[in-house]
Amino acid sequence: MNYLRLHCIETPSNVLLVIFLFFLSSIQLSQAQENTSAFAQDITNLIALKPKPFATIDSIFRKYSRDSTKMNTLIKATKTVNYIEGENYGLNALGAIYRNISHYKRSIEIHKEANELANSTNNLEFKIISLNNIGVAYRRMDLVKPALDFHTKALDIARSIENPSKTIFYNIAVSQNSIGNIYLILEQYELALKQFEKSLAIEKEACNRLGLAINYQNIGYAYEAQGDLENALLSYKLSLDFNKQINSNLGRVICYNSIGEVYIKQQKFVDAKRIIQKALEMALKINDQFYIASSYINLGWVQKEMESLTASEENLKKGLEIAKQYNLNLSIVEADKHLSGLYSKTKDYQLALKHYIESVKVEKTINNNRNLRYVNDVIIQYENEAKNEEIKELASENQIVKSKLERNKKAFWYSILVFGVLVGVLVALYRNRQLSQEKQILTIEQDMLRSQMNPHFIFNSLNSIKLYIINNEKENAVYYLNKFSKLIRKILVASSEKENSLEDELDTMKLYMNIENIRFSDEIDFQIDVDDTINTASIKIPSLVLQPFLENALWHGLSSKKEDKKIRLHVYRTQDNYVIISIEDNGIGRVESNKINRDKLIQRKSVGIAITKARLANFSKGYTNGYQIEIEDLYDDYQNSTGTKVIVKIPTISNVK
Repeated sequence: MNYLRLHCIETPSNVLLVIFLFFLSSIQLSQAQENTSAFAQDITNLIALKPKPFATIDSIFRKYSRDSTKMNTLIKATKTVNYIEGENYGLNALGAIYRNISHYKRSIEIHKEANELANSTNNLEFKIISLNNIGVAYRRMDLVKPALDFHTKALDIARSIENPSKTIFYNIAVSQNSIGNIYLILEQYELALKQFEKSLAIEKEACNRLGLAINYQNIGYAYEAQGDLENALLSYKLSLDFNKQINSNLGRVICYNSIGEVYIKQQKFVDAKRIIQKALEMALKINDQFYIASSYINLGWVQKEMESLTASEENLKKGLEIAKQYNLNLSIVEADKHLSGLYSKTKDYQLALKHYIESVKVEKTINNNRNLRYVNDVIIQYENEAKNEEIKELASENQIVKSKLERNKKAFWYSILVFGVLVGVLVALYRNRQLSQEKQILTIEQDMLRSQMNPHFIFNSLNSIKLYIINNEKENAVYYLNKFSKLIRKILVASSEKENSLEDELDTMKLYMNIENIRFSDEIDFQIDVDDTINTASIKIPSLVLQPFLENALWHGLSSKKEDKKIRLHVYRTQDNYVIISIEDNGIGRVESNKINRDKLIQRKSVGIAITKARLANFSKGYTNGYQIEIEDLYDDYQNSTGTKVIVKIPTISNVK
């Protein structure tokens, strides 16, 4: 009595547990009611709109498609209002549910019912979907002949549609994938790989991760059958990755088993056992008898290799029992073969022979000569029909092209004539433009020569040398006469050349400044600084391009200054695209120079800078970057002018187009 009473009294912790479980069940009930309410509302909305495309219906009911109760409800509701597309969707989803729990006959019956409905409305999308679903169920039963019939029919209909929808496009991939599996059965692995690659390309374009998972799995099987275990393993792992992305437990089971089989063949038995146990555990949860049988058989196989013979026998027998119960012929063959090997190890040769004979017997029913001949004939017929269709299409296209060519023959020749005239006009215009540019360049070069051969400069230079002679300063006269003659020669040579090296240019500028310095009584301190990193011999610039800037520095900057007259020419580089030349004087600056020029009765008009800019623009056409000229007025801290700085950026040879 006390015993009973003690067990009837709840402890505080038990009370809390009961309350928690009640609360949890209440939440779950509430969620279930909400889901039911949402499902009912979705059916109401669907029936109100009655959309025909599969994709539209699937976007609403995909989340319910694995719930047989909800799919039966959808079928009844749509059948009542004669909404055939909605009923068809429910039937195909229900058939897939039965297929995934290995009720293949029931699955085929439901898909055939869906196919009849699709035929009644001539809805090609649902017709192709139901045919492929029937083919998949037959293939899972290892019935190759009807599987190939239905997949081939689905593929023929899909290919006959000119502008296929995404749904039809996807089902073309399904058909090709299944035909690839038929090639696998026939041990035509290269042909199988071609079909899988075609299917894979469609799935990649559609970004369908489920299709990618399936195709990589099948590609892995083809590689494994050819003995290429590394590529097989890589393909299986890619498939597993996509299955994880879409959270497909069925996909995980398939991949785990395949990876486990490769590990066994690689003699990685511990890894194989671990992953096959995961496959079995997940297969039992989703209750897919096909893969439950495969997992038991694979587990028995690896245990046999690890010499765990008792456990191996138990699991192989379980797999064989399930395979026989659901008529899974390939699994029966595998189980019998492994049991035969197991009993050979235990030296029970009578049982070993029995299971070997049974495996051979069942294998013959799968791959009997008549069946293989039929399959080969159908495949050859299918390939020939596809090629004949391609030939017909090409012939038709060829006839259309020929007709167009005949019809447009005159137009073609007229077009050629017009094109020839246009080309002639364009060539003439181009040549005229080229001549105009050449004339412009020649004019610029002539102007440049006239600028350099300024009569005043020549007269003044010779007059200065004459004074040396009169004053009997023979050495100075000879020295400067040599300098003057060299300068004149360089100017004349430069007039025939568009460009020269920076090294020659700097030498010419030294001569020019030496001659000009005579007139300034050698008061001008002229220096040239070249950075060590610059090779002046390899850099090309327009000839005599710096002279106008030095002339301006002399006559506008320094001529009005009494003492301390300096000009600094600095060559340097701050970026690879340019060589930079700066000319800096400490003259009176541009503002004061302009004032002085305004007060002069005779104003000297300088055109040297304008000509120089035109020459630099023409020179820069052969380079990616153009030239740049910057003129900077220099001031001290009290805003008093301290001179002028000209910066010329010239594109270098390293950046030629």
